[in-house]
Amino acid sequence: MPEKTVVLCTVAMTPSLLGDATPRLKSFADGGGMVPLGGVTPAVTACVQSTYLTGLPPSGHGVVGNGWLFRDTMEVRLWQQSNRLVQAPKVWEAAQGITCANLCWWFAMYASADVTVTPRPMYPADGRKIPDCYTKPGDLRDRLQAELGQFPLFKFWGPAASIDSTRWIAAAAKIVDGQFDPTLSLVYLPHLDYDLQKQGPVGVEKQLGELDAVAGDLIDFYEARGARVIVLSEYGIVPVSRPVHPNRILRAAGLINYRMELGREVLDVGGSAAFAMADHQIAHVYVRDEARIAEVRALFEGVAGVGEVLDEAGKRDYGLDHERAGELVLIAEPDSWFTYYYWEEDDRAPDYARTVDIHRKPGYDPVELFLDPAIKVPPLAIGSRLVRKKLGFRTLLDVIPLDASLVKGSHGRIPDDAADGPLLLTRHPELLGDGEIAATDVHNVILRHLGVGVQETAAR
Repeated sequence: MPEKTVVLCTVAMTPSLLGDATPRLKSFADGGGMVPLGGVTPAVTACVQSTYLTGLPPSGHGVVGNGWLFRDTMEVRLWQQSNRLVQAPKVWEAAQGITCANLCWWFAMYASADVTVTPRPMYPADGRKIPDCYTKPGDLRDRLQAELGQFPLFKFWGPAASIDSTRWIAAAAKIVDGQFDPTLSLVYLPHLDYDLQKQGPVGVEKQLGELDAVAGDLIDFYEARGARVIVLSEYGIVPVSRPVHPNRILRAAGLINYRMELGREVLDVGGSAAFAMADHQIAHVYVRDEARIAEVRALFEGVAGVGEVLDEAGKRDYGLDHERAGELVLIAEPDSWFTYYYWEEDDRAPDYARTVDIHRKPGYDPVELFLDPAIKVPPLAIGSRLVRKKLGFRTLLDVIPLDASLVKGSHGRIPDDAADGPLLLTRHPELLGDGEIAATDVHNVILRHLGVGVQETAAR
């Protein structure tokens, strides 16, 4: 019989953060084992989780970032949720004869897992965004929100992000386990992602303690139900002080195209000779004419903040040689990160730039975690906009600044020091092997905890 197993994804937890501020996780590690995990490039959520669950690098599963250019429609799409975008079997499919519950790990929708819970807002035709979640089975959504309240979407991302969303997911995980008793549970605990990106991995003892309380409670809950628990993270967040704007570099070279819409510049992806899809410390540079790749590469070589410019050979070295990747991939220097900004004057920035809009922006935007410091009375500014929305007026919730220097933490490149990278904790160190575990090994570590046969995966 397979062993009941739980994987808690404590986002951004690192060996250097595990200590006095996290007594329950530290005790858990001391009672078993802690190992650093080898990284994935890009070290971002969708990519790393796909590697953990398939045992393959991005070249094998196709998830080259939190988003990419869909070349058939020439649209950048970030934070898509369909599991069909992951081009390889998942660990629960390799472990035949088990049931699986996915609590907010990415690409949860339409997966073969038996139970799914994932954020999924409603977007009525009147322009509202209403917090909600998607579940499988469908009636689980009603039970969870009846008992726990609406999924706290605005505490999951944005200026109000807090421990509340992590607590909701943890409470939902308990309900799911009580109702379905899955053999394998995947539980996402994102709390550290927020303030560590805002202020860097310093002075975050309070946030560490909040996460530790939730994770420790879940460990106790699951172990009381006879489960083997794995605690891991996807990446570590490092201090940054230099935003780099690759699209402005491309624009200065005449390679970026845009169109004016209501007095604002909107990026014309399909009409641009080259553009960069920024994703934390990684940027995919898509070049329309392969004859111009060398020209584009030369623009970035030697730019302060750009550590590496990967061509086809470089992408192969990092396991990023997939058709979804850019013709070139930029990796930032340790103290730098990439913005999606392409405009030169803020008053011509697109209307979505000052809002929380993870799907419309052609790149990742951590500045969405901040309220514009120029707003003197934020509750009044936000409240007045919400009132106008409720009265039926078309209103932008334009409270996000355009100052990339506010961001003090980032991730995406593999840190130079393993103490600042991801980790894995378990009470069963005999199931780990010796030394550092590669990210592609997590798949088989989960299988060992389940007590089912370990399978070799190709193209590691």
